[in-house]
Amino acid sequence: MKKILLSILTIFIVSVSIFLYIKRDNFVYVGSVDIIDVDCSKKLQILSEVYESDQKIRKANDLIKHAKEDHRNQELVISIIEKCGIPTLNEVTQKEMTAIWLGLQHTTKKHRKKYFPQIEKAVKNGDLSKQQYALMKDRILMDEGKPQIYGSQIKDGKLYQLENPATVNERRKKMGMGTIEEYLKRFNIQFNPN
Repeated sequence: MKKILLSILTIFIVSVSIFLYIKRDNFVYVGSVDIIDVDCSKKLQILSEVYESDQKIRKANDLIKHAKEDHRNQELVISIIEKCGIPTLNEVTQKEMTAIWLGLQHTTKKHRKKYFPQIEKAVKNGDLSKQQYALMKDRILMDEGKPQIYGSQIKDGKLYQLENPATVNERRKKMGMGTIEEYLKRFNIQFNPN
């Protein structure tokens, strides 16, 4: 019996090793998010390209394949904020403001938390939506292991822990979001407030 189990384990390890070797180009460590040189006079063009790239990556649903591109987008967004300041709708369009939000939403929890006050300010100024605020706030709370407020985060195929489930739709409505029930239908998840 031990020999059979050992043989199965060996076959499994060899199979996984072969698979990883064959697919090695798909697994990329992209490194830390660094501040890079950006031309502030070209931020509209840069952010437009970031937006298009981010949407292409998400539609392709192959984040491993596009890890370097996603990483580059995050570096561009953070570098623009650091070197040029966070733009406003007086300087860029809604699409480029959304690129800022996407870059931060898809970066590391450290960077999300660091730049969240600027996102809050952009929402107060009307440069970003309340819904974008809610999504990032929930993601940050999830990063910290705390219950989310607006019910936007799914983890392991389930709604991530939610604060005061009975009143979530009231909070969602204030943020311009549909009901939690409608939202969860997209993920084939039934809402159970208990």
